[in-house]
Amino acid sequence: MHRPKSFFVFSPYFHRLILLLFLLTLTPFCGASGGGGGIPPQELWCVAKNNAEDSDLTTALNWACGPGGADCSPIQNGGPCYDPSNTPLMASYAFNDYFLKHGLTDDSCSFSNTAAVTSLNPSNDKCKFPSSLSVSNGGVTGTMSSTSSSSSSSVGLGPSEDMSGGSKVSLRWWFWLLSISHLLLMVSVFG
Repeated sequence: MHRPKSFFVFSPYFHRLILLLFLLTLTPFCGASGGGGGIPPQELWCVAKNNAEDSDLTTALNWACGPGGADCSPIQNGGPCYDPSNTPLMASYAFNDYFLKHGLTDDSCSFSNTAAVTSLNPSNDKCKFPSSLSVSNGGVTGTMSSTSSSSSSSVGLGPSEDMSGGSKVSLRWWFWLLSISHLLLMVSVFG
């Protein structure tokens, strides 16, 4: 039996496939967090690396507080994060402020390879670090993160997981959607 080329378009299976494609298209936007493919936002901080030398941290700290433009008032004498015996803590505060003000990128958290991005909150009882979630329109809002994953300082811990795959999730969905749509079009035209 010879079918016309447009037979597939009028078959009941075609409508089911279109409905399936529509549902697959909506899936990345219906996550538990209300959008974005179900990937919850994550707090990030820029902190001094554990293996960084104090002299290198001091040089980077001086740059961040000077030409870098970081707000270093909390690490000045009398501030809540001032501790001259803890160079990594004070450097981390300055690094984090610079990181928040300059785009939350790996480049804005390098400081000659003395710093790293982490998802572990470096705050302690006295010294509260603002996180990436407190950034609004390129500036740091007045809110400080009050949640602490540890009561002691976890300064210098590197990234706890790879954060680079977020946008790849939705790109995969679009790739498959376009591939299946193209296949259906080819079957309906040449089938």
